[in-house]
Amino acid sequence: MARVVVDVMPKPEILDPQGKAVHGALDRLGFGGVADVRQGKRFELEVEGDITEERLAEIRTLAETLLSNPVIEDFAVRIEEPVSEDGLGA
Repeated sequence: MARVVVDVMPKPEILDPQGKAVHGALDRLGFGGVADVRQGKRFELEVEGDITEERLAEIRTLAETLLSNPVIEDFAVRIEEPVSEDGLGA
Protein backbone atom coordinates (compact mmCIF):
# COMPACT_ATOMS: atom_id res chain seq x y z
CA MET A 1 0.00 0.00 0.00
CA ALA A 2 1.10 3.53 -0.68
CA ARG A 3 0.28 6.70 1.20
CA VAL A 4 -0.80 9.79 -0.67
CA VAL A 5 -0.95 13.05 1.26
CA VAL A 6 -3.23 15.93 0.33
CA ASP A 7 -2.35 19.25 1.96
CA VAL A 8 -5.09 21.89 1.83
CA MET A 9 -4.33 25.53 2.65
CA PRO A 10 -6.31 28.75 2.43
CA LYS A 11 -5.41 30.77 -0.66
CA PRO A 12 -2.97 33.60 0.16
CA GLU A 13 -5.61 36.30 -0.35
CA ILE A 14 -8.07 34.63 2.04
CA LEU A 15 -8.07 35.73 5.69
CA ASP A 16 -7.01 32.98 8.10
CA PRO A 17 -8.39 33.77 11.57
CA GLN A 18 -7.18 30.48 13.04
CA GLY A 19 -3.66 31.12 11.80
CA LYS A 20 -3.79 34.66 13.19
CA ALA A 21 -4.92 33.33 16.58
CA VAL A 22 -2.05 30.84 16.68
CA HIS A 23 0.40 33.55 15.61
CA GLY A 24 -0.79 35.81 18.43
CA ALA A 25 -0.46 32.99 20.96
CA LEU A 26 3.14 32.27 19.93
CA ASP A 27 4.40 35.63 21.16
CA ARG A 28 2.42 35.36 24.40
CA LEU A 29 3.97 31.94 25.02
CA GLY A 30 7.49 33.19 24.36
CA PHE A 31 7.99 31.76 20.87
CA GLY A 32 9.30 34.78 18.98
CA GLY A 33 10.63 35.09 15.47
CA VAL A 34 7.62 33.61 13.63
CA ALA A 35 6.51 36.09 10.96
CA ASP A 36 3.16 34.49 10.06
CA VAL A 37 1.05 31.37 10.55
CA ARG A 38 -1.41 29.81 8.10
CA GLN A 39 -3.51 26.87 9.25
CA GLY A 40 -4.62 24.17 6.86
CA LYS A 41 -5.65 20.53 6.67
CA ARG A 42 -3.72 17.35 5.91
CA PHE A 43 -5.35 14.20 4.59
CA GLU A 44 -3.49 10.87 4.43
CA LEU A 45 -4.92 8.36 1.98
CA GLU A 46 -3.78 4.73 2.13
CA VAL A 47 -4.09 3.61 -1.49
CA GLU A 48 -4.23 0.00 -2.62
CA GLY A 49 -2.06 -1.03 -5.55
CA ASP A 50 0.44 1.00 -7.53
CA ILE A 51 0.30 4.77 -7.77
CA THR A 52 -0.01 5.55 -11.45
CA GLU A 53 -0.54 8.92 -13.13
CA GLU A 54 -4.17 7.91 -13.67
CA ARG A 55 -4.60 7.12 -9.97
CA LEU A 56 -2.99 10.44 -9.00
CA ALA A 57 -5.38 12.22 -11.36
CA GLU A 58 -8.30 10.55 -9.57
CA ILE A 59 -6.92 11.66 -6.22
CA ARG A 60 -6.51 15.24 -7.50
CA THR A 61 -10.17 15.17 -8.58
CA LEU A 62 -11.12 13.82 -5.15
CA ALA A 63 -9.12 16.61 -3.50
CA GLU A 64 -10.73 19.27 -5.66
CA THR A 65 -14.31 18.06 -5.23
CA LEU A 66 -14.39 16.68 -1.68
CA LEU A 67 -11.36 17.57 0.42
CA SER A 68 -11.03 21.25 -0.50
CA ASN A 69 -13.10 24.24 -1.46
CA PRO A 70 -11.33 25.45 -4.63
CA VAL A 71 -12.87 28.92 -4.30
CA ILE A 72 -10.92 29.66 -1.10
CA GLU A 73 -8.35 26.85 -0.79
CA ASP A 74 -5.38 25.47 -2.69
CA PHE A 75 -4.26 21.88 -2.41
CA ALA A 76 -1.16 19.81 -3.14
CA VAL A 77 -1.04 16.05 -3.69
CA ARG A 78 2.13 14.08 -3.01
CA ILE A 79 3.20 10.51 -2.49
CA GLU A 80 4.71 9.94 0.94
CA GLU A 81 7.64 7.62 1.23
CA PRO A 82 6.85 4.49 3.21
CA VAL A 83 8.26 4.37 6.73
CA SER A 84 9.67 1.13 8.09
CA GLU A 85 8.81 -0.16 11.54
CA ASP A 86 12.03 1.35 12.93
CA GLY A 87 10.91 4.77 11.66
CA LEU A 88 13.91 5.21 9.35
CA GLY A 89 12.21 4.92 5.96
CA ALA A 90 11.85 1.97 3.65
